[in-house]
Order: sequence, then C-alpha cells, then structure tokens
Amino acid sequence: MQRRTWMAAVVATTLGMGTGVAQAQGDAFPNKPITLIVPYGPGGVTDVIARALGASMGKTLGQTVVVENKAGAAGAMGVVDMLTARPDGYRLTLAPVGIFRQPYIQKVSYDPVRDLTYIASFMTYDFILTVPASSPIRTLQDYVAWARQHPGQMSYGTPGKFTANHVAMALLEKKTGIQLNHAPFKGDADAISALAGGHIQSAIFANSILPQLQAGKVRALATAADRRPEAFADVPTFREAGYGFDVPSPLGIAGPKGLPQEVVRKLDAAVKAAMNDPGFQQVVANYGIRTDYRDHQAYAAFAQQAFAEEKAIVQGIGLD
Repeated sequence: MQRRTWMAAVVATTLGMGTGVAQAQGDAFPNKPITLIVPYGPGGVTDVIARALGASMGKTLGQTVVVENKAGAAGAMGVVDMLTARPDGYRLTLAPVGIFRQPYIQKVSYDPVRDLTYIASFMTYDFILTVPASSPIRTLQDYVAWARQHPGQMSYGTPGKFTANHVAMALLEKKTGIQLNHAPFKGDADAISALAGGHIQSAIFANSILPQLQAGKVRALATAADRRPEAFADVPTFREAGYGFDVPSPLGIAGPKGLPQEVVRKLDAAVKAAMNDPGFQQVVANYGIRTDYRDHQAYAAFAQQAFAEEKAIVQGIGLD
C-alpha cells in the first residue's frame, strides 16, 4: 500500500513538472527575434511605418522585430510566405487589402481567410492622386478633361497591379468613362522616382508622397479617403469632387494559420502598445498616417467581410 502511494506521488509530481514546463515554454514567447514581412520594396511609407511599428513592438515583446522586404505579386508575397511558415509567431506578414481582391482576379495559391491568422490592424492608407508641380493640370476636373480629350495617353503610376491604388484609378475610369494608361511599379519609392523623372504624368500614392508634397515638388489633386485626412486637409476627396467613391484600406499584421491564441494575444497587445509609443507616433505624424486599431477578433471579422465584398468590386470595375 505504501509502495502504491509512493508511486502515485511520483507520477503526480512528474505530470505536474511536465505541465509546468509546457506552460513555461508557452509563457516564454517570444524568446528569439521575430521576422515581419513587408510585401513591398524598401523606402515606401509601408516599409517606414512597419519598421517603426516593429521597433516599438520589440519594446513590449523584449525581442527584436526584423523587417524583411518581399516585393511583388501586388502585395501578396507575405501571404504566400505564410503558407510554409511555422505557426509559432516568429514569422509574420503585413496584410494589405489587396490580398482579398486577388483571388477574384487571377489564380492564387492562398485563401486569405483560411490560410492566415489575423493579429491586429494599426493604420489605414489614404491614396492621393498627384501630378508634378510643373504640370498644367491643377484640379481633378482638369485631369479628367485632359484624359477625355487624349484617350489612353494619361499615364499614372501605382505600387503594383491590383493594389488599392489601382482600384481607385479604375473606379475613376469607370465613373468618368476616361481611358488611362496604368504603369505599375514594385512600390511607392519606384513610382515617386518615375514621376520625378518625367517618365509618367501622374501617380497615385499612399502617404509616402507627403514629403514631396510639402516640399512643393508635386501637386495633389484628390484623395480616395472617406473624409479629408488631417495631413491633406486642403485636398478634396474623389467623392467631394463629384465622383462618388472612396477606397478604405486598413493595414494590419497576420501570421500563418493555426497560430496559438496565447501567441496571438501577446502580439495583439504588442501592436496596441506600439501605437501609444512616442517613437511610433512621431513616424506616423511625419507621414500624416491615420491610425486604425482593430484587435485580433475585430480584424479577423474585417478580413471575412472584405473577402466577401471584393468580388462585387472586381466585377463592377472589370480589373485586368
């Protein structure tokens, strides 16, 4: 009897130690650097904001967040990477809204709802249609009138085909009947260089164009925001100009499917804390970014809704 009691005690102690070790391992996340994929080239607003966010998240997590640029596929390279990433929280990606659109345009290897774990959103893009400061085009109405008189001759740059920037201009074509010439690049930085070099006549950027706008190098004609952003208070929206549309575009962080909930909660909390960090707030202010926080539950719900809605948008404007 005593031997049985002793054996039971040993088993109970061993099981307890095992549970404690497992719990400790879970509590230890993260215990090494985390990689955050930015699915655009370096130098653009997304890259700059992601690096600032990662630096601020690192303060909460106690680990370095390393940014890895993987441009191409209209911002979907990070999502594709998640298909083979281990679901341990050490490899994450930014998730632009274009990933919800692409499955309706071309064959892709991923399902944006099934194959990702959504962690949190932290900002929204504001897309600004611009021309060089030397351009004779001064208003959106001038732009439309010129394009109507010269079908297919007005070129515009974007950071990639099927991006929200592309969608905004396709909507403008749809609403006005004009024909434009799309010039996709690998990111805002390349498109800015092309505009400055006179290789394209116009471009629609995210907030990365703000420094050039403040320096008087470009002229902003309209924004695709739902309301005038503070940083572009003097620029009318497409809707205000009479064209009846806006292009909401929140951006957040996602991981591979099957990410443990305790890891998701820690990363979500780190994003929320980062948004209150003075260093991150300063970078956001420099680019006139509108912050837009959704926790992991709200962000996952947004992903499902966006994926369902994009089909109608794509069919309505005929992206190709």
